[in-house]
Amino acid sequence: MTDRFTMQDPRHQFPAPPFPQQQQTSPGLVGKMRPAPDHGEESYAGFGRLLGRKALITGGDSGIGRAAAIAYAREGADVAISYLPSEDSDGEEVLGYIQQAGTKGVALRGDVSNEKFCTQLIADAVEQLGGLDILVINAARQQARNSVEEISSEDFDLTLKTNLYALHWITRAAVQHLPAGASIITTASIQAYEPSAHLLDYATTKAGIVAYSKALAIQLIEKGIRVNSVAPGPFWTVLQPSGGQFAEKVVTFGQDSAFGRPGQPVELAPIYVLLASQEASYITGEVFGVTGGKGIA
Repeated sequence: MTDRFTMQDPRHQFPAPPFPQQQQTSPGLVGKMRPAPDHGEESYAGFGRLLGRKALITGGDSGIGRAAAIAYAREGADVAISYLPSEDSDGEEVLGYIQQAGTKGVALRGDVSNEKFCTQLIADAVEQLGGLDILVINAARQQARNSVEEISSEDFDLTLKTNLYALHWITRAAVQHLPAGASIITTASIQAYEPSAHLLDYATTKAGIVAYSKALAIQLIEKGIRVNSVAPGPFWTVLQPSGGQFAEKVVTFGQDSAFGRPGQPVELAPIYVLLASQEASYITGEVFGVTGGKGIA
């Protein structure tokens, strides 16, 4: 367990590469990762910032979504998480952490690349939570490819539907349910600003998420709803060993950050909490870069 509240050298606060060679079939499972990522299971402490709030997080079984779900529950929110049925073991673990925090946890299994599921997802979240006032659209598909010639139309279509179309479908269905004071948070990436050649389709969607979020923020502030985005750099999530990076890149993942290591999902949790809370009452249309020193334009 890492003590996150004791002053220490951040370069050595969490594991640094080289990491063991590892490869999973997409979408992958947290339990197979070595070293195990820190989503805040033992290290996140809440302070009541989200008491009584009702949150939906897509991709809430692992990675950034898992960290946000654990943090939101410990801050007092009821939390619904969506994830693929094949990720059920990870999802059940997250529900356990939510329930341990003393709040309500809801599992909504399905594929966000499907429009009908996205529409039903909002209806089910509203019904089971008794409303909705925090929406974190985070689920993503990332598959490394050597060249544009290797990205099939099916590949490109699935990445866009998972990362970008789902954002639109879920938002469109949710807006009618969100009260003034609600918050929408999207997950962009440093790839929106510094795209990697091997993540052509993924980077394209992340740039789209930035633009969509900024435009949406202008629209929805008229309803008293804030919209912001978080743009992470290299974070140790299950996306990486399940095809998001080439196998040899996983071994050294995060090595070129200023810290010499990747970020851990728990290091993003406080930003997702801030943006969801009333403490961020004057923040909308912003993109928060958490890139390990690389910055965003």
